[in-house]
Amino acid sequence: MDMSDYRILVTDNDAEAASRVIGVLSSQGMHVKKISRLPRIDRIPAAGEIVTLVIITGGIHEQSTLRFLKGIKHAPANMGVVCLVEPTEPENLSYFDSLGVDEVFEKPVDGEEIAQAVSRMLERNRLIGSIGIIGKTPEMREVIERIAQYSQVNSTVLIFGESGTGKELVAQAIHRLSARRHKPFIAVNCAAIAEGVLESELFGHEKGSFTGATSLRKGHFEIAGEGTIFLDEVGEMPLSVQVKLMRVLEERELMRVGGSNKIRVNVRMLAATNKDLEYEVERGNFRRDLFYRLKVLSIQIQPLRERREDIPLLMNYFIEKFCRENNKTFAGIDQEALQILKNYDWPGNVRELRNLAESMVVLSLGSRIRARDIPDQILRRGSPERLLPVHFPGVERREGRGADAIEFQMLYRALLNLQKEFGEIKQLLTGTREIFRRPSYAPDSEAGEDTFAKRERASAESRHPEADSSEYSSVQFEDTEDTLKKPQSMKEVERSAIARVLAGTGSNRRKAAKILGIGERTLYRKIKEYNLK
Repeated sequence: MDMSDYRILVTDNDAEAASRVIGVLSSQGMHVKKISRLPRIDRIPAAGEIVTLVIITGGIHEQSTLRFLKGIKHAPANMGVVCLVEPTEPENLSYFDSLGVDEVFEKPVDGEEIAQAVSRMLERNRLIGSIGIIGKTPEMREVIERIAQYSQVNSTVLIFGESGTGKELVAQAIHRLSARRHKPFIAVNCAAIAEGVLESELFGHEKGSFTGATSLRKGHFEIAGEGTIFLDEVGEMPLSVQVKLMRVLEERELMRVGGSNKIRVNVRMLAATNKDLEYEVERGNFRRDLFYRLKVLSIQIQPLRERREDIPLLMNYFIEKFCRENNKTFAGIDQEALQILKNYDWPGNVRELRNLAESMVVLSLGSRIRARDIPDQILRRGSPERLLPVHFPGVERREGRGADAIEFQMLYRALLNLQKEFGEIKQLLTGTREIFRRPSYAPDSEAGEDTFAKRERASAESRHPEADSSEYSSVQFEDTEDTLKKPQSMKEVERSAIARVLAGTGSNRRKAAKILGIGERTLYRKIKEYNLK
């Protein structure tokens, strides 16, 4: 990384701190400039490989600073912001997170510490600009860091995520940053190819090996050569093909269909799935040895509803993209429309958001996207007046979907569309808690439970020993008259749930995070945000 390629702006609110920071960063070969006032976001250059970093040395509460920070959501995704604050300033981490600040340092700053942090941030933001992955939430930062790390090795990577989250984009990013970037990248959707054809597509076939095989045909593994092959929806692969795939991974050689000669291959394999492969292994639908061979390294991509703060960045990126492609001019999207999009749960994830942005750019008659331009089905479900559903712990954050999780997810989607009083929602939740206690295929009586159901339940309990029914039941709701009559906002429900789980676990944050189905860092921020002890 050539540090001279970057342009770093440092405000002079605190002259002493600014001088120290400029001196340290300049000694590292970085191009640093001191400014007396913060520029407008749209005037900060961030083209090509140049990534701009803005370091604010003070004056956090000044109008010009707040105006600048409020515009961060419209800034390029590869622009970073650092704030230096006094130890006596009362703001907590969640406050700066809400403003879009990437890093916060207390004064007096440690020169070596800030130089290392700035270097890491610039490299991360360079990756964002070069691989096209948009996101500043902690979840996406972790994905980007793993992409950078995994691209330097040749191990297999298994990418988990719901449909539309961008699994292929992550695979492409790993390939583009790797030493194989000048070799082919071959993507294969295992779910889109018929079972009888998949083996031939992957490994090739000899002439006359089956009816219609009129000539020799190389498979995708041979075509990829020394490049990368990406198997999307690998959980849909039939067992007969899984056996041969395992041999390719272990022996680094294959045989074409109908052939007898072994062919050496030196291809890196990446795979992706939206299924719970551990559950599929227990059901006998996926080979255990192949699962562990694929999951040498793994990346979990969170659904868009779990990282709503990325929605403004993504929306502005897509609007600019489609405006260029369609030769249209837009002033952007107003706050009311943006808030509706943030409230919507995006079952189709980033793909759905992208398609919405394209349709609004093409069909909108105005120069700015407003709330009335949003399609009715999204407008209704993203309206702030609707009652948001209760988040079901342990379901949304799983890598895939087991039988119980699928049933619970169906209920979640049904509740999403209901505008009921909180008492009615509570009754629905109370009536479905047994889903967590017994799989849907289990009989009513314990004595009549078949062997398969016992094995499935025992396996689930061994994989998730802390996620038993007693812990889910520890989050209770009080049957007060006010609660039954007054609808609660999502924040009120979330705060109550977090508080009760913390109380039930004796303030054990790790255990509470697992029960709630969120990361420990997310739980920490929520505790700060809601002022919980």
